[in-house]
Amino acid sequence: MTDSLRIAVAQVNPTVGDVDGNAAAIRHHWHTAAERGADLAVFPELCLSGYPPEDLVRKPFFLDAVHAEIDRFAGLSREVSAGLLFGAPWRDDDGRVYNAAVLIDRGTVGVRRKHDLPNYDVFDEKRVFAAGDLPGPVDFRGVRIGIPVCEDVWTPEVLECLTETGAELAIVLNGSPYEAGRYDTRLQVVLERVRESGLPILYVNQVGGQDELVFDGASFAINPDYSLAVQLPGFEETVAMTHWRRDGDGWVCEEGERTPPPDGLESVYRAMVLGLRDYVRKNGFPGVILGLSGGVDSALSAAVAVDALGPDKVRTVMMPSPYTSEESLEDAAAAAALLGVRLDRIDIGPAMDAFESMLAPQFDGREADETEENIQARSRGLALMAISNKFGHMVLSTGNKSEMSVGYATLYGDMCGGYSVLKDVYKTDVFRLCRWRNQQRPPGALGPAGRVVPERVITKPPSAELRPDQKDEDSLPPYADLDDILHCLIEENLGTEDIVARGHDLETVRRVWKMLDIAEYKRRQAPPGVKVGTRAFGKERRYPITNAFRGQI
Repeated sequence: MTDSLRIAVAQVNPTVGDVDGNAAAIRHHWHTAAERGADLAVFPELCLSGYPPEDLVRKPFFLDAVHAEIDRFAGLSREVSAGLLFGAPWRDDDGRVYNAAVLIDRGTVGVRRKHDLPNYDVFDEKRVFAAGDLPGPVDFRGVRIGIPVCEDVWTPEVLECLTETGAELAIVLNGSPYEAGRYDTRLQVVLERVRESGLPILYVNQVGGQDELVFDGASFAINPDYSLAVQLPGFEETVAMTHWRRDGDGWVCEEGERTPPPDGLESVYRAMVLGLRDYVRKNGFPGVILGLSGGVDSALSAAVAVDALGPDKVRTVMMPSPYTSEESLEDAAAAAALLGVRLDRIDIGPAMDAFESMLAPQFDGREADETEENIQARSRGLALMAISNKFGHMVLSTGNKSEMSVGYATLYGDMCGGYSVLKDVYKTDVFRLCRWRNQQRPPGALGPAGRVVPERVITKPPSAELRPDQKDEDSLPPYADLDDILHCLIEENLGTEDIVARGHDLETVRRVWKMLDIAEYKRRQAPPGVKVGTRAFGKERRYPITNAFRGQI
């Protein structure tokens, strides 16, 4: 009978679709774990394919590549002293495809298929995977290990079945995305499963960015007495050894590394950094380019970009119009200097004149309005895209969630770009994040310590500067009111009466609701961006563009 286990937890960052690269990383960490004396090396959910693979698993030749690597692992396992546990798509002989945990040891392959497939928020696994039967434990060197996969621990059924069929401990493979407060929710869920089952649970989560999603790692182990034995860091790739021993009729994890995961504004900021870093790195861009307007959104976006990529991979451009203030020119230059990035200047006045001349016959007799304002924004977008095409840098969009919610943005203008780090960040939080970053330099940041956003950029009234003396609040409610109303509508799905009961003006609520609905067509054409909250635009919140419902308004 085995009385102790050394389990290496590989909190790694796979790339969706890179089966060869992911397999090479698994092999490397597996060998290293074995050399360090591990009995078993554990990797996250769908680590071999990358998570979420979405419709890639519908391609037979993609699954062929996955299974070929599994076969190679099985052959290699006869030479490696440690066992290997990882997540992968698994195709049965009948053609059904499962989200599976694969355990390989000494030439044998065991498979446990995910039973509870999530189909809410950002998840739609029922679309591409079949649900497995309730699983029993697997025998690993004399120890009966239950292997739930992610959602399998969010309800009692799978752990109950594993306990009844003799599991002695549980190892959960996860691809659990970040959102603010999510770590505490995970911990409470796992504690409840420990309470119900009496089993210790090792929770292994992946790290890294994948399109809109960011995975924050923060893997941990909980003992039957509810003590936190191991806590790995958030937002960092790492491999850690955990030590397990038999204790009477059960198992316990000995106390090991315990790094508190970041929370609050730090966790949001680090999610944005990791999301952008991986989007640029995994898609092969040499860097990013963005318009630096002298405003707070572009300043924060530039700071995140520098922290993610380094100043040498970030280009900024100031694109003044006749309505750009001298203050904005100074603030853009000050922001670029603080960050150490290149700042170019391209005046869009000639483009505005050219469009005015081109369109004069069409617009004859009509007063200037938002059309001319949008031409300015689109001239800037055209200039950024031209530089992107010429040099390969991805355009980083700088719009925030408040603007995207109500359509206070120009299609093919300031909305153009390949990615947005502020897409799920309300304007009031933009200010808070700027102040936080000026006081803190997060681990792994490639930007400078100290102030990175000029104080005047944070304190001056926001303005698009598309007409004389323009202020955002000429067109929008004050951001404190706007953001609270939007949070009620988007995150909480509240009706008008409930929002008014919170102290908001009825007509303002009606106006914001209407702006939110009619801007849906714009959001469909917006770039992807980091999800940090509970209802991000994109996969998580989906409304029809053609929509006549107006609820209580």
